[in-house]
Amino acid sequence: MTLLHSPSSSLPAKRRDVQTAEIGTNTLVLRSRTWDRLKFEVEYARQKGTTANAYLIQARESALIDPPGESFTDLFLDELQQHQYLQRLNYVILSHVNPNRIATLKRLLELAPYATVICSKPGAITLRSTLTEQAVPTMIDDQALDLGIEYAANRTLQVHIVRDEEVIDLGDGHELQFRFVPTPRHPDALCIYDPATRILFTDKLFGAHVCDESVMDEHWKQYEEDRKYYFDCIHAAQATQVEAILERLVPLPARIYAPAHGPLVRHSLSRLRLEYRQWCEQQQSQDVSVTLLYTSAYGNTATLAQAIAKGITEAGAGVESINCEFADPEDITQAIERSDGFVIGSPTLGGHAPIQIQTALGIVLSTAEKTKIAGVFGSYGWSGEAVDQLENKLQDAGYRFGFDTIRVKFKPTEETLQQCIAAGNEFVQAVKKTKKVRTPRQMAVEAQTDRTAQAVGRVTGSVCLVTAKQGNTLLGVLTSWVSQASFNPPGLTISVRKDGVGAMLASPNEPFVLNILKEGKSIPRSLLKPQVPGEDRFAGIAIQPAANGCPILVDALAYLECTVQNRMECGDHWLIYAIVNNGKVMDNTGVTAVNHRKSGNQY
Repeated sequence: MTLLHSPSSSLPAKRRDVQTAEIGTNTLVLRSRTWDRLKFEVEYARQKGTTANAYLIQARESALIDPPGESFTDLFLDELQQHQYLQRLNYVILSHVNPNRIATLKRLLELAPYATVICSKPGAITLRSTLTEQAVPTMIDDQALDLGIEYAANRTLQVHIVRDEEVIDLGDGHELQFRFVPTPRHPDALCIYDPATRILFTDKLFGAHVCDESVMDEHWKQYEEDRKYYFDCIHAAQATQVEAILERLVPLPARIYAPAHGPLVRHSLSRLRLEYRQWCEQQQSQDVSVTLLYTSAYGNTATLAQAIAKGITEAGAGVESINCEFADPEDITQAIERSDGFVIGSPTLGGHAPIQIQTALGIVLSTAEKTKIAGVFGSYGWSGEAVDQLENKLQDAGYRFGFDTIRVKFKPTEETLQQCIAAGNEFVQAVKKTKKVRTPRQMAVEAQTDRTAQAVGRVTGSVCLVTAKQGNTLLGVLTSWVSQASFNPPGLTISVRKDGVGAMLASPNEPFVLNILKEGKSIPRSLLKPQVPGEDRFAGIAIQPAANGCPILVDALAYLECTVQNRMECGDHWLIYAIVNNGKVMDNTGVTAVNHRKSGNQY
C-alpha cells in the first residue's frame, strides 16, 4: 500500500480532510475523514468520527465506487480535480443509493458529464424518485437495463441497472463482478469483487465508525469494540440476511475487504468474517424474538426503526427487521408466527399508511396471537394519521402495547433516538413478563420439546431441489432429507411434504429429478416459498429438460434422474424410495450444500 496524499499529524484540529492511498494495482482509496460526529444517529454514538471511503479504479476504463455524502462534497471534488482523476471517468458505481450522496453525485457529473451511473434496480428506483423529487417512487420496467433520468434543465443522468453476477470489464484484468446483497435497511445493496486486485468492495459490511491515520487494519484489536457496535447498529436486526450474504461471498477469494466506513480489512479478514457469523448466530438464538415491520418514505421512519432495534438487542433479545416495501407477504407471516412480539412503523402519505404497511397490518391482525405484545411508531410531515390508524386498529383487536406509541414530526433528534432505544428496552421487558405467565408444567413440556427438536436438528443433509412435471406445469420443492438407500440398483430415499410435489410422486414409475445444490450458490427466492397453483415456479431461473422431461437446474452441482418405486406414509411427510436411472456431475470443483439446522421443527 502506498500513501499518496495525507495531511500531517496536526490535522485532527482541522476536523475534515481527504486521505488518498494506493491499495492495489490501478486502485486508490479516497478516505473523506472527519473527527466530528456527522449527525444524530445511533450508529455514530461512539463519537470517534468516521471515514467515507470511495474507491477509484483506473484501468483502460475508470470507475469511481461510492462518492461520499454532501458533508464532504467540496473536499472530495477538489481532491479529484487536483490530481486530474476526472479526466476519463467512465463509471460511477453506487453500492447503495443514499439520498445524502445526491448533492455530490450531481456536482460530480457536471465535471464528468459522460460518466454512466451503475446501481441495482431498487437503487435506480430510489435514484429516480430522489432526483425528480417524487413523493412516491415509480417502478422501472423489469427488462430495462439502461435509462436516462432527466432531473434538471438540460440534465440527464445515464444509468445502467446492473444484474446479479454481471461482469463489467474495465480492462487490464479488472473484470468487476457484481453481487446483489439486499437487506431490509439497504434493499438495493451491491458488493463488487475485482479479481485483478482480489479486493471485495463490501459497502456496509465489515465497517466501523472510527477515524484515524491507518488505511489498513494493522492494529485490528483496537477496532474490536467499534466493529461490534457497528454490527449491532446496522446488522443485528437483519442477521438472517447478513448470514445469507456471507455465504454468497465465500467463493470470492478476497485478500482485502474494502468497506464504506473505517479502515480496510486485510490483517483480520478471516477473524472478522468468523465474528460476523458468530454475531449473526447469537442474534438468532435469543430466548426472546421480536419482529420489526416498517416502511420509510424519506428515511426518518427507518432511522427510528434502527434505534428501536438497537434498544431491543441491548435488552438481550433477537430482532428481525423487515422493510415491508421489499418483503413478500409470506416472509412477514412467518416472521410474525415465530416471534414473541411485533413492532410496526409507518410514515404518513396522503393521510394514510403506505399500501405495504396496510398489507402488513392485515397479516398481523390475521396471524398474530392476541397474547403477543405490540408496538407502534412513525414519522410524518404534517398530520401523522398513519400512526394513529395503526394504534387504533391494534387496540381494537385487543393487543397490549410494550411502549407508548412514538410519533415524530420531520427528522428525529438525538433525544428522540434515545427515547426509541429506551422504548426497545421497555418492549423486551414487557415481552419477558408475558412469557413468565406460563405455568411450570407448560414450561417443562416446552423445554423438553425444545431439547428434542434441537437434538433432531443436528441431523444434517445435502440441500436438494426435487423437480417434476405435471402436464405443462413444472413443480419444485426444496428438501435436505435425502439419503442413499441401495447400490444395486442405485437407489435413494427422500422425504417430502404431502402437498405439492409430494402429492405427485404417489405411484410407481413416476419420474422426477433430484437436483443437488452447490455450496456458496444462493437459492432463488421463488423456490423458498410454497408453490402457488398456476405459478411459473422457474421464471427467471436457468433450467433444461432431463431425459424424463423434468427440469434440471443449470446451476446445480449434480442431478439424478429418478423413478419412484414405492412410498410410505410418515406422519406429515411421504418417504419415497426411488431408483436412479441417470445422473451427471455438472461442477467437478463444487462442494455439496449442507443444511445445518438448529431445530428439528423445520427444514
